[in-house]
Amino acid sequence: MSRDASNYELPFDAPAQGSADLRDREAVLKLLDAWVERGWLRRLDRAFVGFLVECEPDTEPLVAVAAALASHQLGHGHVCLDLALTLERPDEALSLPPEGDMGPAMRLPSDLLAGVDAASWQAALSASPLVADARQAEAPDDGRPLVLDAGRLYLRRYWDFERRIARALRERLAHPVETPPDLARSLALLFGPARTAESGPDWQKLACALAARGRIGIITGGPGTGKTTTVVRLLALLQMAAVEAGRPLRILLSAPTGKAAARLSASIAEQVGRLPVSDAVRAAIPTDVSTLHRLLGSRPDTRHFRHHAGNPLLIDMLVVDEASMIDVEMMAHLMAALPPHARLVLLGDKDQLASVEAGAVLGDLCRDAEAGRYTPETRAWLEQASGESLADAGLLPGDAEQHAMAQQIVMLRHSRRFGAGSGIGQLARAVNAGLAQEVRAVLDEEAAAPDPSVYDTRGVRPDALDRLLLDGHSATARGKPHGYAHYLEVMQRHRPAPDLPADDPAWEAWAAQVLVAFDAFRLLCAVRRGEQGVEGLNGRIARALRARGLIEQDQGWYEGRPVLVTRNDYALGLMNGDIGIALRVPQADGEGAALRVAFLRSDGTTGVRFALPSRLNAVETVYAMTVHKSQGSEFAHTALLLPERTSPILTRELVYTGVTRARTWFTLVETAPGVLEEAVARRVRRISGLSV
Repeated sequence: MSRDASNYELPFDAPAQGSADLRDREAVLKLLDAWVERGWLRRLDRAFVGFLVECEPDTEPLVAVAAALASHQLGHGHVCLDLALTLERPDEALSLPPEGDMGPAMRLPSDLLAGVDAASWQAALSASPLVADARQAEAPDDGRPLVLDAGRLYLRRYWDFERRIARALRERLAHPVETPPDLARSLALLFGPARTAESGPDWQKLACALAARGRIGIITGGPGTGKTTTVVRLLALLQMAAVEAGRPLRILLSAPTGKAAARLSASIAEQVGRLPVSDAVRAAIPTDVSTLHRLLGSRPDTRHFRHHAGNPLLIDMLVVDEASMIDVEMMAHLMAALPPHARLVLLGDKDQLASVEAGAVLGDLCRDAEAGRYTPETRAWLEQASGESLADAGLLPGDAEQHAMAQQIVMLRHSRRFGAGSGIGQLARAVNAGLAQEVRAVLDEEAAAPDPSVYDTRGVRPDALDRLLLDGHSATARGKPHGYAHYLEVMQRHRPAPDLPADDPAWEAWAAQVLVAFDAFRLLCAVRRGEQGVEGLNGRIARALRARGLIEQDQGWYEGRPVLVTRNDYALGLMNGDIGIALRVPQADGEGAALRVAFLRSDGTTGVRFALPSRLNAVETVYAMTVHKSQGSEFAHTALLLPERTSPILTRELVYTGVTRARTWFTLVETAPGVLEEAVARRVRRISGLSV
C-alpha cells in the first residue's frame, strides 16, 4: 500500500471492444480500458484502478469498478460516488455521448451492474483492504485510499476535505462571538428605520445582524440583491465598535478570480464614501481585494499554501465574494488557514453554476436558505436586533440541530439591478424556477416590446449571427447593444498620438479604455469544442473581424487580440481568469512601437499593467468564453449560444448564470428547437456528503 500513485502509469492498448462480468477481474479491467479508448472514462481514472490493483492484486472486480467511477465523478464535479444513485442511473457515471462517441456497441455500466444492489456493493467494498469506513479513516495511521461513508465512496483526500470543512464550521457555530454594543442603534444608523409590514423586512439589515453575531456568516442572493452593499455596512458596523475601543479589526477581502476581486474592490471603494460613519471608521474599512490563491500564498507547482493550520492568517475577519466558485479542496484550505477567533463571511449566489472543480460548497451550505429555517430563538433575536418583522416573510420553522447552518445564513430576495419589469430579471427568475413555458413567454413578450432588453434569435442564419457578434444584434436598426466591433473601433478612434513617449499616462488611459470597451459585449458558450463551442467560435469571430478590416490577422499575436489567462502566473502577477488585450505601444527605448498585452490590475490597485506576449505561455483567445469562465463577471450585453444538441452539461444553472452575466441586454442564440426547454428542466446534481 506504499506505492506512489503519482508515479504510476498504465499502458492503454486494450482492444476497443470489451465484454466482462463481475466474476472476471481481467475482463473488467479490459472493459475499463475500452471505456478509456472511447473517451467515456479518463486515463487518470483507469490509472488509479491500476494503482489499486498493484497494491492489492486480489481486488474484487466490483471494487475496481467502484473505484473507477468514484475517480471519474471528480471530473464531473461530484465529490464522491453515491452507490444507490449510481445503481438507479448507472450510465450517468460515465461521460457518455454527446460528450463522447458511442461507436460500436459495448457493455455499459447498466449492463455490468445489472442485478447488483446497494447492500451487496457496500459489502464488497467493506471487505476490501483498500477501503476504510468513516470510523477507521479517522485513525491517523490509516492510509487506505478509499473511504466508504453512509453509502458514498470517496477518494480519501476528498473525504478528508469534507470532514475538515464540516468540523471547522461546526466549531464556529458552537462558539459565537460577542455582538457589537448598541447593535440595534448601529443597524438603524446604517440601514434606516424598520420597514412596515406591508413592504416586507429589510433582508440586508437582517443579513448584517446575523453575520455580526457569529464567526461564520453567509449572505446569498441573485445579481443586484445587494450582497456587496450589505457587507460594506457589516464592515462599518464591526469597525465602529472596534475603532471606538482603539482596536480596529484586521480585515481581509478576497475572491476566487482576479476579475471578481477587481469588481469587489471597485464596488467597496465606491460605497465606503457614502457611509454615515466617521472618517476613522471609513479608513479602517479595506478596499484591497486579493484572489484566494494570493491570499493563502500559493506555492507554484504544488497543491500547498503558505498559510495553513500551522501558519494561519493574521486577521480578525475574512470576507470572500463569489463563494459559489469555491471548490471543496479550496474551501478546506481556506478553513484551515483561518485563526479560530476570526470571523468568516461568504457572499455568493447559491443558484449559479458551482465550481469547476469538485464540490458545490455554497450550494450545500445554503440548501435551506430560501425557506429560512430559523429556530424560534434565532427569529426572536433577529426581530429584536433589527426591528424588522418576519411574521409575513413566508419562512419555514427550523430545528437547532437539523438546521444548524441555517441560523447563520440570510438570502437576499429583492434585486435592484433587475426590477419587476426587467426582461432580464423576469427571464432569470423563470429559468431559476425551472418554468420552461414562462421562460418562453418572457422571450415572446420581449420580442414584441418596443424597447427590449432580451433578444431571442431562434434558428439564426450564419450571416445574422456574424452581425450579432460584430455589431451587437442581427436587427441593427435597434442597434443599441454592442458587439465586438465596438472595442476595436474604440481602440482605433482613441489611440494616442504616436509621438508620445512610452511613459506618457495617455497610453495607460487608452489601454484601460479599450479593456472597458471590450467588456461591453461577451459571447458565452455552453461547450468548448465544435463549431458551436468556444474553440470554433473564437476562430469564426476572428475571421469575421479580419474580413471587415478591424484586425490585421486572425491567428498568432495581433493588435486587438483578447486573451484569457488559463493558469496562475505569480511572476507576472496574473491569475487564472484575467483578460488582456494586445495593443501596439511605444517601446521604452524609443525604438518604435511593439505589441504589449494590457491587463487591468487585479491586485487592489487601479490602472493597467503591460506584459510581453512572449512571456504569456498560458493564454487563449477569448472572444467567446464558457459560461463557467464568465462567473464573477458582468457585461453590458451578453449573448448565450446554446448548441444544436442537448447535453448533460446544459442545465438550469448554466442558463441562469449566462442570463445574469448581462447588465443591460441579453441575447439568447438558439440553434435548434427544444434545447432551451431541456436545459431549463435539468438541474445540476452535485453529489457530496457535506452537511453541518
